Amino acid sequence: MEECCSTKPKNKEPHTHNHSEGDGHDHSHDTGDKTPFQMFLPAIISFVLLLIGIALDNYIKTEWFTGWVRLVWYLAAYIPVGFPVLKEAYESIIKGDVFSEFFLMGIATVGAFAIGEYPEGVAVMLFYSVGEVFQGMAVSRAKGNIKALLDQRPDEVTIIEAGQPRTIKARETKIGNIIQLKPGEKLALDGELMTESASFNTAALTGESKPDTKTKGEAVLAGMINMNSIALVKVNTAYEDSKLSKILELVQNATAQKAPTELFIRKFAKVYTPIVVFLAIGICLLPYFFVNDYQFRDWLYRALIFLVISCPCALVISIPLGYFGGIGAASRNGILFKGSNFLDSIAEIQNVVMDKTGTMTEGVFKVQEVSIQPEFNKEEILKLVNVLESKSTHPVATAIHNYAGEIDHSLPLENVEEIAGHGLKASVNGKELLVGNFKLMDKFNISYDTNHANIVYTLIAIAYDKKFAGYITIADSIKSDAKETVDNLHRMGVKATMLSGDKSTVVKYVADQLGIDSAFGDLLPEDKVNKVKEIKAKNQTVAFVGDGVNDAPVVALSDVGIAMGGLGSDATIETADVVIQDDKPSKIPMAINIGKQTKKIVWQNIVLAFAVKAVVLALGAGGLATMWEAVFADVGVAMLAILNAVRIQRMKFN
Repeated sequence: MEECCSTKPKNKEPHTHNHSEGDGHDHSHDTGDKTPFQMFLPAIISFVLLLIGIALDNYIKTEWFTGWVRLVWYLAAYIPVGFPVLKEAYESIIKGDVFSEFFLMGIATVGAFAIGEYPEGVAVMLFYSVGEVFQGMAVSRAKGNIKALLDQRPDEVTIIEAGQPRTIKARETKIGNIIQLKPGEKLALDGELMTESASFNTAALTGESKPDTKTKGEAVLAGMINMNSIALVKVNTAYEDSKLSKILELVQNATAQKAPTELFIRKFAKVYTPIVVFLAIGICLLPYFFVNDYQFRDWLYRALIFLVISCPCALVISIPLGYFGGIGAASRNGILFKGSNFLDSIAEIQNVVMDKTGTMTEGVFKVQEVSIQPEFNKEEILKLVNVLESKSTHPVATAIHNYAGEIDHSLPLENVEEIAGHGLKASVNGKELLVGNFKLMDKFNISYDTNHANIVYTLIAIAYDKKFAGYITIADSIKSDAKETVDNLHRMGVKATMLSGDKSTVVKYVADQLGIDSAFGDLLPEDKVNKVKEIKAKNQTVAFVGDGVNDAPVVALSDVGIAMGGLGSDATIETADVVIQDDKPSKIPMAINIGKQTKKIVWQNIVLAFAVKAVVLALGAGGLATMWEAVFADVGVAMLAILNAVRIQRMKFN
């Protein structure tokens, strides 16, 4: 029987809440629960005092606005925006991080005051602080969008006790409680549907608003919205262990795993900032030895401009924000990335290797034919097969159960064993029972006269008491968007390969229907490993897609493990690099596209920041740029980069 996929986390990074990690600077730390007016109030006060000061300097000439009065006025304008930055600079120095951007801004603006350029000193800190508020709001919004997208559980639930409804806190709900869910209400915990049927909106989990109708006994999950009539749900999972809790934790922690670009910028900032400080000192002092009419004040001014321009703020905020946006955009479409490193990895994928059952096909099998040898009792054999298959989680077992009916647990099955890539083996009344593929028959030297190679359907071979007892044919339907998936992959220049434990004729038939480049059937788990090794030996990147149960060795080799069936398998959420929550293969090329767009935006920001800063740095060092150009090179570029980064949150990937 066909094996399935399990994925494992790769390249784990220690979790940290600091987005940049290189400069000790968290742009979202000071937004808290403040309103926008509260956040901008210091800047408003500073801006008003600065405008009045400039007016008194240039337009309303007064004798009293000179000397210490003028200094005190501009200090009053500086303190609301400057004090928090100087405080952060001091705290960073205490922690050992001397060369932070706070330090750069602090010495640049204090230096401006030292040479009498009060308005420019205030203006630089004012615009820097305004930029900081916008940046903090952008990061908080990106994080909030992700959290709001997923954490949609109600705080209270209505449970039925002694036939009467009672409202309690969702966290206090116990396993076994019966929740009454009214139309329009969201389910707070995972459970089992007790009413005959109910329709749910699963958008919070899958990104799909199309109603999903559940019947009695089926699993319903936290975050689903009841659409029509009142439904009763029996809680079977603790609040903190619900599927939605795990998904929320996964996405919140996704920012802990940094992309290579983020890691580079983090290391770059640690080296870059002290170099900039020493270069600024050089710009100020070295001309003394080479310039005839050296004026300390002029060269100090140039050095201060250099410091303002060189602040790495645009890079250390816009890059993580770009990845936040990518993770959020993917979550909104029912795709969960375990970290921004996988956004980068998936953008470079050249080969998608996919499982068949449950990935490109529905995984909902139906029995087509039962062929039992005349010497055996068909009903008895089916009962035995039904009991043995009940020990398996494979979809084939469900098909046989649906066909054969109730399981007779009184049958004395012993020594049940699953043989990977072959099937199941057990003993019944001292006789050996084998149920699996024809490789299982060959392994136990069971002779048969069936020409199974010519049968397109999936075959389940049966042997009892060392004799071939017959076979069952089972058919599975191809998913409606499977062909579109392969076509989209080809348009991206990505090759598609299908590896399956199912029989080769079935695999070839499905592959031909979908236009898959190459397909291999009758594979054991180790055979799949060898096939992936062959692809990687050509120095090509591989993403493996499966439905989250087995195939761990294959996934260990793959660059990105993509798991289908996030709603069906806890193991998937725990171990996959990327989880597609609604089983739709069309989300595979969508995930690749999101990765590509995210990487494109990140590199646009890097090029923008370096290009503008390089030009203005050269002008500043040559005395051709003022503090106003410096402000644009720092805050202006940072704001442009942020606006570019948030674009991905509004993109359509369908």
